[in-house]
Amino acid sequence: MDQKTELQNAPQNVSITDFAVEKVKAIMKSENKPDYGLRIRILPGGCAGFTYDFVLDKNQTADDVAIEKNGLKVLVDKFSLSMMKNASIDYVESLQGSGFKVNNENFKSSCGCGDSHG
Repeated sequence: MDQKTELQNAPQNVSITDFAVEKVKAIMKSENKPDYGLRIRILPGGCAGFTYDFVLDKNQTADDVAIEKNGLKVLVDKFSLSMMKNASIDYVESLQGSGFKVNNENFKSSCGCGDSHG
């Protein structure tokens, strides 16, 4: 089974791995936030021009696109979604640390830390 299962109703073909979904659900459980979802935003900043922001949020705004995958609600504002066409989101664990990793072909450059792009 392909881990990069496409998110339902995602017009820009954003995908998130099953492992990332399970990690977010585990975090929600440990923080006692069962009614929350994962908000993904692209914000100005970082050494390459933009940075990704991942937070637990339960407030959907009129500007959000809500996507469901395996019982997890993913909230992405329309601006960020437009910059994430064909992006894939994973969660990685390594000796250097754990966190989300985004593969996004829309950005030609990134910084050495991998958290910023432009």
